[in-house]
Amino acid sequence: MNRYQIQGIGEKQAVHRLRLDNGVVLIVGENPTADLIAGRIFLKNAGSLWESKEKAGLSNLLATVITKGTERLSSGEIAEAVESIGASLGANAASDYFMMGIKTVSSDFAFILALMGEILRSPTFPEAEVALEKHLIIQSIRSQQEQPFNVAFNQLRGLMYQEHPYGFSILGTEETVSQLCRDDLINYHNYHFRPDNLIISLSGRITLHDAISLVEKTLGDWEVPSHTLTPLSLPPLISSPVEKITFQETQQSIVMLGYLTGGVKSPEYPVLKLLSTYLGNGLSSRLFVELREKRGLAYDVSALYPTRLEPSQFVVYMGTAPDNTSIAIEGLQQECERLCYQELTPEELQGAKNKLLGQYALGKQTNSEIAQLYGWYETLGLGVEFDQEFQAMITEVTSQIAQSVAKNYLLSPYLSVVGPN
Repeated sequence: MNRYQIQGIGEKQAVHRLRLDNGVVLIVGENPTADLIAGRIFLKNAGSLWESKEKAGLSNLLATVITKGTERLSSGEIAEAVESIGASLGANAASDYFMMGIKTVSSDFAFILALMGEILRSPTFPEAEVALEKHLIIQSIRSQQEQPFNVAFNQLRGLMYQEHPYGFSILGTEETVSQLCRDDLINYHNYHFRPDNLIISLSGRITLHDAISLVEKTLGDWEVPSHTLTPLSLPPLISSPVEKITFQETQQSIVMLGYLTGGVKSPEYPVLKLLSTYLGNGLSSRLFVELREKRGLAYDVSALYPTRLEPSQFVVYMGTAPDNTSIAIEGLQQECERLCYQELTPEELQGAKNKLLGQYALGKQTNSEIAQLYGWYETLGLGVEFDQEFQAMITEVTSQIAQSVAKNYLLSPYLSVVGPN
């Protein structure tokens, strides 16, 4: 068993990590401050990264229907069981994982954990529920096609990732979702849902001893199946910037520049997080001040760098008046290139560090946030200790390092534009 001291908003919190006999990884953060317990249950080798192009949207569909019935309970009975005690239970699919979340007062935790275990192990995926959720997902896909930002982002993602699973929306496409069926869900569940693929992260008023006892009672008899999880075989990603413009009758143009970058295990990950914060995080960010406040170009302007297991994307974007589209493209590119040719001043660098680390600390205020963070780090193969390592890596970034990393990535962008002709 591993034990860590994690620095949160208040005093340091003890966080334990251990592996049960059947492979379940259990992370427990003892936080007796409030009479609540939150849990995040991750499947690490799951999510849209494990979907074929033809089955895009499968893990998301499974997340919507996994709580709709078990061998013992109907959808209504599950909802009534959760709501009758004021608890929460839900599921979510992401690019790099599948996750279920629970939250309740500590006295009801054993009940909710047992219910979650039943849903994990024996969902029935009723045909009527599958049909309903497919209909709702298709409506969401159609709705996104009317939203310029989503059109531009999906377009950019497709340009950058092409046949890689990251190139497809977590929702899938109207064509792929319409062809998914109950057997697809059963096969996905049988393959991915297994104890040695499971990470349970708990935070709240619970002791390590009680957590182990409850998890072993709920999942300890879950046996590892005979089949193995075949390692992913993903298409190689080579940066080859192109541009695409989609004409749509909108009140503004959406301009996005994207750069293919390293994932979370890249040594340049913390530097890219810092550069993203400097460029586009908040009203004091470089993009906001230079392109909105000083030049009046932007309705909205920002930057993002998602944490990904595989190669990620560094994106800067702007919503602007159609007449300013060309100027907006030039302005965004100039600000990215400035990082390549001009070192950040000590004040700029420290300001970005303070903002990033401050927001990072604020993201660990609740039990749900703590359970999410540590379970996520374990899922990505980084371990609970990455919480402290990440903060240390941020403090060690110098202006020279920031400029070097910028030069590696931020000179040749992909371009996605959506707006009127």
